Amino acid sequence: MRLHRRPLRVHAALAILPVVALVAAACGSGGESVDESVAGGEPTFILKVTDGGNSGPLAVAKRDGTFDEALAPLGAKVEWVNAPPSFSANLKLFNAGELDVSGGAYSPVVGALSKDVGVRIIAVADPVDQDQAGIIARPDSGIAEVKDLVGKRIAVNPAAKGEYITLKALEQAGIPFDQVERVPLQISDAASAFSTGQVDAWASFNDPYAEAKARGAIEIATEATVGSTDNTIVAFRTEVLETRPDIAAKYLETLQQLTERQQADPEDFENVFEEAGPRALSGERLDRAIDLGRRATVPHYPTAQDAANLQEVADLFYENGVITRAITADDVFYPLEEKLAAAENQSAPTPGS
Repeated sequence: MRLHRRPLRVHAALAILPVVALVAAACGSGGESVDESVAGGEPTFILKVTDGGNSGPLAVAKRDGTFDEALAPLGAKVEWVNAPPSFSANLKLFNAGELDVSGGAYSPVVGALSKDVGVRIIAVADPVDQDQAGIIARPDSGIAEVKDLVGKRIAVNPAAKGEYITLKALEQAGIPFDQVERVPLQISDAASAFSTGQVDAWASFNDPYAEAKARGAIEIATEATVGSTDNTIVAFRTEVLETRPDIAAKYLETLQQLTERQQADPEDFENVFEEAGPRALSGERLDRAIDLGRRATVPHYPTAQDAANLQEVADLFYENGVITRAITADDVFYPLEEKLAAAENQSAPTPGS
């Protein structure tokens, strides 16, 4: 696979849309039969996207109809899916064709592919703040640093970010992995187990991580301190990439534009639907979210360095029995640029025609 960085925009590649659309004219999301023959008619391809909640580019896109407007010329529109805030918790949705695209990280996609779930990464975003994920401990656990995890129970989302952060932290501290009990739990179950004392520590991320710290959990390691290379990604269901790469490319282009808007006006990307209530941010947490939005990085096609970072994650999992077969960057990254370029060459007129 050819890994390099091209300009962020994908307009030129989208010139192939008519040909690609004809190739996939009989396939919608999930493979159902559709009719795309009527130009300007109702959208017939439904792209199922994780709901963005109350903040970030996806929330703004839902509020403003940004993706629907961008995808309409391709005969497509978005359906927002209320999914758990963890990529690894959504593998059943991908398998069932009930989810087509989601953000996430390298680790859960590696875990998904090891279980033959049909998902691939099309873009990567450089890390902005690796203090948004890490390992926290209960105040009554006696855990003050990573070495104190020996003999303790830590909740991790298996074969995903929580387990990756835990392995990195133990490796860095020189602690054999079998001296700490890793309890496989998804976010909602892990939050409950942590709050009720069923586990002593929790490898968590994003809002649940911040909320637990706000309630008094002790932070003993972060992605930054353990040297994480588990970067942010955009992943698609492979069937969608194979049948409608034009839609994937337009989605990415639109997400890039939304992220640039977030950089310029981060306040508009917080408390998008609700300014009060459990989903709304205020005070220091709102200020921090706005600062992160201002520093948001635009997703880009994978580079050679991205491939090396991903390989580190995959190798750590395989060498320590988290996954049962070796996974490479070529397995995980989908060559969307090459797919579009090939279709463009196929559609180019032959000399003398």
